[in-house]
Amino acid sequence: LPAFLEAAQAAGVDAIIVADLGVMNLVKQYAPKVEIHISTQAGIVNYAMANALYDMGAKRIVLARELSLDDIAQIRAKIPADLEIETFVHGAMCMSFSGRCLLSAYLNNRDANRGDCSQPCRWEYALVEKKRPNEYMDITEDKHGSYIFNSRDMCMIEHIPEMIDAGIDSFKIEGRMKTALYVADVARTYRQAIDDYFDSPELYAANLDHYRDEISKCTYRQFTTGFFYGPTTHESQIYDNNTYVKKYTYLGLAGSSDEQGFVEMEQRNKFAVGDQVEIMKPSGENVLVTVEKMKDEDGRFIENCPHPKQKIHVLFSQKPDELDLIRVREEQ
Repeated sequence: LPAFLEAAQAAGVDAIIVADLGVMNLVKQYAPKVEIHISTQAGIVNYAMANALYDMGAKRIVLARELSLDDIAQIRAKIPADLEIETFVHGAMCMSFSGRCLLSAYLNNRDANRGDCSQPCRWEYALVEKKRPNEYMDITEDKHGSYIFNSRDMCMIEHIPEMIDAGIDSFKIEGRMKTALYVADVARTYRQAIDDYFDSPELYAANLDHYRDEISKCTYRQFTTGFFYGPTTHESQIYDNNTYVKKYTYLGLAGSSDEQGFVEMEQRNKFAVGDQVEIMKPSGENVLVTVEKMKDEDGRFIENCPHPKQKIHVLFSQKPDELDLIRVREEQ
């Protein structure tokens, strides 16, 4: 770890997120120029702990997901002004306190706390009495059974003003184990919503339908506001299925282009000549275009790209800029 921390500082890392106090001491020793941010997995739920961590050198605290906006406002009022508050505002919710889940590691040897969660909370479960190991008793909500641990996804895009008023400095968006399309679309939409609100609260209010529409283009489960407005209820859970809502598919990232306008790409999902696809730009603009021609890596014309991560060159009816994302709407 000391060598890793030294390398991180030399590389220009802005901050290191820490959940362990011993690691925090090592960061101060081996990467003293790097800011220390305290992870949500530290379970910070009160101002006393926040102040203690500030005295130990923390620059930012990522609060536990179980706090309400009133709780956060009270913490903000009783901590130093230069101690930043970050809160989770969008993405999958964990059934365990502040993400401290052991199910994935126990069942699949995939550690949730190291970003490799297999999400066993989404599976369908039955009850078994210890002395009757082969007798499974259904937990029945309806004809589908029950997914008793399956939470809705967090979405706070409609509540930017309240979160800012509570004194939150930074919004945390889930990106771990997500596609580039998901990360880009969600981050872009929240960035636009925040900027619109600071420019004009009326502009933000007028654009709410646009934000909601963009967010819904990502793969997601039904949405909840989590604990921000008080304890969760049965309406925060999805009991009858564990499936995602999916409206768009990620096709790839636009690379450089040649003199004929063919754009280099690495295919992430199959598409074909003649398809209508969408260019997603960092500015917030989405451009509908047609796939006019396609060539493989050797320059041979092809009609589609069926192979995962296939290197292709694509001619669109309007050329995307380098690093634009390409996506396609799912058939409804």
